Amino acid sequence: MGMSMHRDHRERFLALLARENAAAIVPTGALKIRNHDSEYRFRPRSDFWYLSGFREPDAVLVLVPNHAEATSVLFLNERDREKETWTGRRLGVEAAPSALGVARAYPLAELDERLEELLPGHERIVYGFGEDQQLDRRMLELVGALQQKSRALRPTPRQWVEPALGLHELRLRKDAAELECLRQAARVSAEAHRALMRAARPGVNEGELDALLDYTFRRRGGSGSAYGNIVAGGANACILHYRENDRALVAGELCLVDAGCEWEFYASDVTRTLPIGGRFSPEQRALYELVLRAEYAALARVRPGATQDDVHDTAVGVLVDGLLALGLLSGSRADALAQHTYRRFYMHRTGHWLGLDVHDVGLYVQAGKPRPFEPGMVTTVEPGLYVAEDDESVEPRWRGIGIRIEDDVLVTADGHEVLSADVPKEVDELEALLGGRERVGLQR
Repeated sequence: MGMSMHRDHRERFLALLARENAAAIVPTGALKIRNHDSEYRFRPRSDFWYLSGFREPDAVLVLVPNHAEATSVLFLNERDREKETWTGRRLGVEAAPSALGVARAYPLAELDERLEELLPGHERIVYGFGEDQQLDRRMLELVGALQQKSRALRPTPRQWVEPALGLHELRLRKDAAELECLRQAARVSAEAHRALMRAARPGVNEGELDALLDYTFRRRGGSGSAYGNIVAGGANACILHYRENDRALVAGELCLVDAGCEWEFYASDVTRTLPIGGRFSPEQRALYELVLRAEYAALARVRPGATQDDVHDTAVGVLVDGLLALGLLSGSRADALAQHTYRRFYMHRTGHWLGLDVHDVGLYVQAGKPRPFEPGMVTTVEPGLYVAEDDESVEPRWRGIGIRIEDDVLVTADGHEVLSADVPKEVDELEALLGGRERVGLQR
């Protein structure tokens, strides 16, 4: 794995670029300020990491398949003893080719000058606008200047191409090395969720459990959380992207936990909903078992040739049937589906691509139709039900219940593999873990 994975990704992308007579400019981004002069921990942009495996900020990878001498060129910060004393070690220009497998490396300060020599001979440039306005302007000005050289012996680029049309399609189909990263992310996520289940009890603060997740992710070798952890007790679970994580858990309520480890910058995305105190109430259990049935039905649809719409429609059908049976919806099944009356209880889709980004790249629609699953694609499956605490259209006993169950799923040649299968979700398992039979508690 390691360098070879990223080199393989570069070679596949270079082959695609050669067919399109295109070059690619892929920046990793700069450090960002958190507040005053404190910076966030740096995380390379996913396209850059996919192609380079290089962790430092302020670097740009240039791929030029038509260049006679060097098809992969990295621009990065030079070694600087004084700056490295303050901000950490740098790989440096001299070591980069052998360490990363690129053909050439140059100081970042030479980017504009070198591009004037590297880009001619390519008709198009793959570049993602919108991340860095200053760099966007520099690229437009540089290419504009090249186009003014009408007597140039080689053609100059005349078209910008979005990464989504090529690079992101490569990222959508995971290779064996990427799948091992995703499996490891899921394994660590399973350990973290189990640890949280053993520690969750009345009086424990959501933030304490949030910290336990981060601790386990990093203790086991991950880079941290793949996204902001959601630990949502009671009616907080009805806020889909709840972030405060600052309320004490209450006996008899549910707690929704949506959290995944990031491993080598590959994400997991797992959600479980837990009975605080160890027992589901009758209403909680009825809705939980309905969501679980919907998830199992949706998982069964994940196979080559099926689509995200198939998965979603299957989950919706099960949820609508259950909501009608419980009296939370009225009327006919056909009307509920046609008029989308279920959306006040289930307002999001059932899955999304997963990879280097938790909401990963890759088109969902091709030629106006939902794209079919192929082996190597990874998706989430995450049905839920959310009854707002102020929803006066339902009986009080249902209000404030929020439930989501989410797993990470690989499409295989003959079906699917649930990468997060080790995270408990059956009612009996959860009640055993939350009821004290396997509790260890947080150390204080």
